[in-house]
Amino acid sequence: MPDVRYVDWAAVRAAGFRGCVFDKDNTLTAPYALEVHAPLREAMRECRDAFDGRVVLLSNSAGLYQYDPDGEEADRMEAGLGIKVLRHAEKKPAGSARELEEFFECPAAEMVMVGDRYFTDVAYGNRHGMLTVRVQPITLRGEKTTVRLSRALEDSLVGRWGRGGHGAPAHPLLPPGTLTRLVKPPGIW
Repeated sequence: MPDVRYVDWAAVRAAGFRGCVFDKDNTLTAPYALEVHAPLREAMRECRDAFDGRVVLLSNSAGLYQYDPDGEEADRMEAGLGIKVLRHAEKKPAGSARELEEFFECPAAEMVMVGDRYFTDVAYGNRHGMLTVRVQPITLRGEKTTVRLSRALEDSLVGRWGRGGHGAPAHPLLPPGTLTRLVKPPGIW
């Protein structure tokens, strides 16, 4: 999916999802920026409205006790982005969903995970039964070379697996054929 503007957040909520989890860099912001990318601001408002504010950012740096033990970086991000940053103990994709389930007071299977990386964001969400939405990166400008190379490898492998007949896992809240109802029709973005 190109970006979060393409998601019909009201339809996602109506399907039974109760919370939305976002990655930050190249999902909501340019790399290392502290404000939501301007073209995405309205879509984020729609998401917050659809989920009654039940939206959180899950970062592999801010809010992670290993790198941000006092939550200072998380506090800066919350102030800049207007989105709660989850405090948590483990990095994606290996981390548990315990902190998210406590925060949202629902099972992970009732959450949506949105991010730009297959092997971190999507892998994490799929491991915990979430609906996953993979978006294209906002920009490659300012992104570390290692991240760009990793993304290229991920894209290549996922494409290869797709050609081999492997696809996204089914989700229990979405009967077959209903996934397309969660995407806005052309011209609405």
